[in-house]
Amino acid sequence: MATQKKTKKAPRPAAGRSAGTVLRETWETVLKQLSVAEAELQKQVRSVIDGEGLGADAAQRLRDLGDRLAKERRRVAREFESRMGDFGDRVKKEGATVSKAVDDAVRRGLAALNIPSRDEISELTRKVDNLTRKIDGVGPRSAGARKAGAKKTARKKTAARR
Repeated sequence: MATQKKTKKAPRPAAGRSAGTVLRETWETVLKQLSVAEAELQKQVRSVIDGEGLGADAAQRLRDLGDRLAKERRRVAREFESRMGDFGDRVKKEGATVSKAVDDAVRRGLAALNIPSRDEISELTRKVDNLTRKIDGVGPRSAGARKAGAKKTARKKTAARR
């Protein structure tokens, strides 16, 4: 029976490569590994067809081959899932970076146009609400207090004229 070659794990994606490049390389790796498994299967089938593998152990050899192919399929699926997980993490990280850059650009643009930010508007609204409460707290003065205030104002005006 042929010995199975050990395959090396594919290297992790470098930080400078684009997401599309990483995905393309992962897909190409999966296709290569499946091609190797398919070639091995074809070799085994030809061996059986040519009569070299027929005999008492033919069924066992086919079961062994099926087991090896199932194991290889699971390994490739795990590797693909792992790479897709890494890809998803990278997309989230880069998405957050892009979002922050866009937010900063919008803030700078609004500042250049002298348009207040949401925080500035909230602060002004809070100040207006505080002033409104203070004015409402003073309330209307009584009629007697208004007359006394009017008399004081009249006295000040007459004193200023002299």
